[in-house]
Amino acid sequence: MDDRGAPSVQSVETTFRILEALHDRGGAGVTELASALSVPKSTVHNHLQTLRRNEYVVADDGTYRVGCRFLELGAHARDRRAIYEVARPEVERLAEETGELSGVLVEEHGRGVFLHRAMGERAVHVDTYAGKRIALHGPALGKAILAALPESRVDDIVERHGLPPLTENTITDRDELGAELERIRETGVAFDDEERLDGLRSVAAAITGPDDEVLGAVSVAGPTTRLRDDRFREDLPEAVRSAVNVIDLNVTYS
Repeated sequence: MDDRGAPSVQSVETTFRILEALHDRGGAGVTELASALSVPKSTVHNHLQTLRRNEYVVADDGTYRVGCRFLELGAHARDRRAIYEVARPEVERLAEETGELSGVLVEEHGRGVFLHRAMGERAVHVDTYAGKRIALHGPALGKAILAALPESRVDDIVERHGLPPLTENTITDRDELGAELERIRETGVAFDDEERLDGLRSVAAAITGPDDEVLGAVSVAGPTTRLRDDRFREDLPEAVRSAVNVIDLNVTYS
């Protein structure tokens, strides 16, 4: 459902803009936020004081930061997703067996959200963590989800978020993306060849429920120097398919 035309409460919109700016900057003062958001300093100060009283932000020598109370809310939102508990053991097994980075992603509001990630002994450190939101058209995880969604839903997501270039390899053309999604539907596996992050490749497959509901996707990711040739195109896809098969069975019969 597209609710972009629904009425909004301006003060609430301002609060969320302030929180997102704090998140993006890792912390900021009133003057910096007011300048960045083109909002009066008095307004920013009042919103921050309200958030602080309600324990959603913390302050240290005039610098405000997002508080840990959001962690409580985020953990609750994650734990309410049944796929989290079902997929987590397989994600951790994949990471251990491959030595690489593994994760499970779900779609929400046309974005991908990481529910869990696990790191093998050789895993690279990249910008993924529980709660991290990413575009769907670049990573293998996102493309696997898009391929499993109805075409009309894909069109809605593209219309809302566009296809911005994440690297020079990102698909930014709707027809090209459509052809890529069709290939994923035929093979059951998606590839990301440095399409979200330079130097990183990944392989993913979608998780679906008994009624073909798209529940998320699981992936293995690693540097281009290790994910290449047969390992990238055959071995890891087989490992990911195997993990998703176990998850699908557990979702269906648990």
